Amino acid sequence: MMAKKYVVQLEIAGPAAMFTRPDTGATPISYPVPTYSAAKGMFEAVARYKSAYIRPTKVEICKPIRFEKYVTNYGGPLRKTNQIAAEASYQLPATILVDVCFRVHGVVEEIGSAPNGNNHLHALQEMFLRRLRKGQTYFTPVLGWKEFVPSYFGPKRECDTVVQKDINLSIPSLLHTVFDRPADGMYNPVFRQDVNIREGVLQYA
Repeated sequence: MMAKKYVVQLEIAGPAAMFTRPDTGATPISYPVPTYSAAKGMFEAVARYKSAYIRPTKVEICKPIRFEKYVTNYGGPLRKTNQIAAEASYQLPATILVDVCFRVHGVVEEIGSAPNGNNHLHALQEMFLRRLRKGQTYFTPVLGWKEFVPSYFGPKRECDTVVQKDINLSIPSLLHTVFDRPADGMYNPVFRQDVNIREGVLQYA
């Protein structure tokens, strides 16, 4: 007998998004969809549990994919020495996504033993659904870069969004995870090769 699956989903939309391809270096370009790690962060913005987590399973693209050029001022430690000394910003050009909408699906999975023998998978599912419905978050969810906050973040909207079934793409190399464990992991990036988006849907491994 198969164990019951505790599934969840959310919808996120906004004017801009950036899910950086690591291979694009100093002039970053966005993937057309959120990475697994970005999707996991969206779930964790809403609900978290010490012994369980929400594993992203798939993302549905609900608006046409559009890329545009974008320039932002960078003031961090990777600037040149003379820029730091002059307190000058570095202009960072990028290629971002614009006018995006995604539905992200996930399933609750175990990290460790359930406290007091409780059904922690169901508890996390209920906590997530309740908090998402009320608009409660631990931190502001983002569409990749921190400055790209959503215009909508909440439960699936039945009438306002439609999966773009005409989108069929192949991504040669897609960043999957940054850390080697769902919680308290070490830095160990994992990439998936030849990842396909079929009829507007990307299945996370």
